[in-house]
Amino acid sequence: MNFSSDTSAPAHPNVLAALARVNTGNEASYGGDSVTARLRGQLADLFETEDFDFWMTASGTASNALALSCFCPSIGAVLCHDAAHIAIDERGAPEFFSGGGKLQLLPGTGGKIGAETLAAALAQIDHGFVHQTPAHVLSLTNLTESGTAYSVAEISDLAGKAHAAGLVVHLDGARLGNALAATGASPAEMSWKAGVDVLTFGLTKTGAMGCEIIMLFGKARETWGELKARAKRSGHMPPKMRYLAAQAEAMLDGGLWLDLAARANKAALKLAATLMAQPGVHLVTKPGGNEVFARLPEGLAETLTAAGAKFYPWPDGSHRFVCSWATLDDEISAVATAMG
Repeated sequence: MNFSSDTSAPAHPNVLAALARVNTGNEASYGGDSVTARLRGQLADLFETEDFDFWMTASGTASNALALSCFCPSIGAVLCHDAAHIAIDERGAPEFFSGGGKLQLLPGTGGKIGAETLAAALAQIDHGFVHQTPAHVLSLTNLTESGTAYSVAEISDLAGKAHAAGLVVHLDGARLGNALAATGASPAEMSWKAGVDVLTFGLTKTGAMGCEIIMLFGKARETWGELKARAKRSGHMPPKMRYLAAQAEAMLDGGLWLDLAARANKAALKLAATLMAQPGVHLVTKPGGNEVFARLPEGLAETLTAAGAKFYPWPDGSHRFVCSWATLDDEISAVATAMG
């Protein structure tokens, strides 16, 4: 009954097999290998465009911080939700990597920034006012940190407003697969077609060992050289990048990553229904992916923990349960048994 995080799940066997396949002979370093070259073709097909550059890291924090540092100057700011991963879970990495850039936090129900809230924040930007820290980037998260999913229309609307104000749009896609599986959108529709300039495309939570891809679309490609320089300076230039590329290759092959995301989403819905069958349990929001946020009656958290379940209390007073591709029906059945 481990619902602590999808990062607690094992890597999919196909990923391990792919690593073994590429572990032979010599290959060029720092992304110059044949595996990374093949991956570019996969990404072009997946995102329906050749107008992109990409870089890989082993962690979402590194990807987010590197990506944002290319677009947020040290005297600028990033607009993001007040519960965004970059705001509450990355120990100031975006500020550190940008050399002092500020995160400007915006409220919003269910982890989403509303159109009116964004419009109000954009209206206050004044680059000529020396006392203000003007925003240069809008950062969105899909799935959100509240387990909800932005629709393509919502992303497009927010991106359009940000672009009109001169901002670059970043999408934290650590759980992009879960958002796509939930909404039925394509990767292209949820990214560059919706106005996303830079995407941090996560595969670790979906089933890889440790593989995150920074993708620069269109005009954002102008920072490609800077991205590589910042990656080198910060120690995020993998010398044997073929092993990251092999993970991505295995995950993307045959749409495995989306199948695994859909499996995790399905498990979350089943877990939510199981919890809701217990009197006094209330969901904070309807699961939009593979996370369940539930308010538990007094004593139930302790009962589940004593039975061996792993999950986390959340700042809003609820508890977070996360399912993964490896979550078993038996684990969910065990929750029902533990609740009695």
